[in-house]
Amino acid sequence: MGSQARAAQVEEVIRRLEAHYVFPDVAVKLAKVLRARLDEGAYADLGDAEFATAVTADLQSVNGDKHLRLRHHADPVAEDGDAEFASEDFRRTAELENFGIASVRRLPGNVGYLDTTLLYPLDFAAPAFSAAMTLVAPADALLLDVRRNRGGDPDTSAFLQSYLVDERTHYLDLYEREGHRTTQMWTLPYVPGPKFGGTKPIWVLTGPDTFSGGEDLAFSLQQQGRAKTVGESTRGGAHPREQYKVDTYLDVTVSIARSFHPETGENWEGTGVRPDLPVAADKAFDTAYELALSHVLGLGDTGPRRTVAAEARKALDQL
Repeated sequence: MGSQARAAQVEEVIRRLEAHYVFPDVAVKLAKVLRARLDEGAYADLGDAEFATAVTADLQSVNGDKHLRLRHHADPVAEDGDAEFASEDFRRTAELENFGIASVRRLPGNVGYLDTTLLYPLDFAAPAFSAAMTLVAPADALLLDVRRNRGGDPDTSAFLQSYLVDERTHYLDLYEREGHRTTQMWTLPYVPGPKFGGTKPIWVLTGPDTFSGGEDLAFSLQQQGRAKTVGESTRGGAHPREQYKVDTYLDVTVSIARSFHPETGENWEGTGVRPDLPVAADKAFDTAYELALSHVLGLGDTGPRRTVAAEARKALDQL
């Protein structure tokens, strides 16, 4: 890659930052960093993949925003914005990942378990999440596992949370630089199928790989007092982002908004969502399941609950 071509790519990244980054003052600082690195020859002898890695490190060097990334792709990148998410390849990827639902099941003792890896766009993920929530709705307690959840669509987070409350809840705000617009995030007044509801206990399993939309779920349910988080602090990315084409095989992801709690103004950017019950991430399931089983046993062991109580005792003995 010639020096002029590299310089053009760096300038395109800067242009996107200056036009869209949610913190304009930080965009100015980032422009200075990238131009200085270019002038000192830091990108001169790098292949495209190594160039993307180096620029990503420089983008994150000012304020640690993990949503700022230059990405190299094996195939030509889509145009800006939602084109990637509208592509047939993306939809097929979503199908192959079961729309981000790695596992949903009833655990012994009538405890529901839902393991999510990504919150795919709601227009094609909704049926899968609705089916999952229908399965766990009769459970006495729920384990929501976001330890491997790498992010996703805020609307899908709202949809999932709507199954876990009884009344519409204002749980988050999103400030967008474009138009200086603040959008209130509410749970939905209606979702298809039965709800788990707003009273039965929930434990959210977290870890250092939990990011962005997965953190939205953990943070929002925690801040509402709707769930306890169990595990380790999450990665710390609270800025919704968009992707912009830089060159044929390169695009840059830019934080276009920031999330924050509507009452406290706090979010999880940089700090991550801190667990209510700190344990090693690989111990989070056992810890939360034990608490859920203890809750189940507290509901009684006579009549229709006899079989469930026996299951819960056996499961506790095996933990």
